[in-house]
Amino acid sequence: MHKLKKTVLAIILLISITVFSQKKEPIEYLSNFDMKTVRWGFHLGLNNSGYKLTYAETIDSQIGNAKDNILVSPQTGFNVGLLGDLRLHKNINLRLEPGFYYASRNIDFNHLIDDSNIKRSTKSSFLYVPLLVQFSANRYKNIRPYVAGGVAYGYNFTSNFDHENDFSNGKDAYRLQKNIYFYEIGIGMDFYFYFFKFSPSIRGVFAINNELQRDEKDIDPNNFSYWTTPIKSLGTRGIFIRFAFQ
Repeated sequence: MHKLKKTVLAIILLISITVFSQKKEPIEYLSNFDMKTVRWGFHLGLNNSGYKLTYAETIDSQIGNAKDNILVSPQTGFNVGLLGDLRLHKNINLRLEPGFYYASRNIDFNHLIDDSNIKRSTKSSFLYVPLLVQFSANRYKNIRPYVAGGVAYGYNFTSNFDHENDFSNGKDAYRLQKNIYFYEIGIGMDFYFYFFKFSPSIRGVFAINNELQRDEKDIDPNNFSYWTTPIKSLGTRGIFIRFAFQ
């Protein structure tokens, strides 16, 4: 999270320097760039991802005091990918931004008695494909703010969905879905330079479906899982910092 704060401060500093420079330099770079019907580029950035956890309504007393004692700690990851931009209107664009994302989260199951099984680290490498509609303000010299929103599909390459659901040794305390669906909203700013356009943005990413895969111990009323039975749903919540170049 500390690295993410430094990145946000760097973006604010860059914006301040660029806005100040507009007062001294009236030349508009890439004046016809946004008139192109289709544009291509690439993006890279950082993400800080965690989970939104919803507890089950009833929890077996044998599991212990699980409610409010399962804690998720977001971790910093990275992302890189390509982008395609289709001009629909002078202020509206359709954007496809497929990329590779690495995300990490720690989950503490503090209701467990055995300390060796309390902490679990979830590291995910996944394909993330958002389709966004971008609404841009009119350009002012070499800057142009925008807002964007849309839906996305993610495929988790590191999902343990196919693992045998025997968690007696605590090795695989829970299984996660391979296919995840998201909605995404964000704000950003276009900066026009002599050779390229630079577009930093900050996005909020939210999973729509439940990423937790139920197993037989959750379904069978005569049995239970210390890890997953207390949890009703688990869904990614993240902040993405993205730097796009066109």
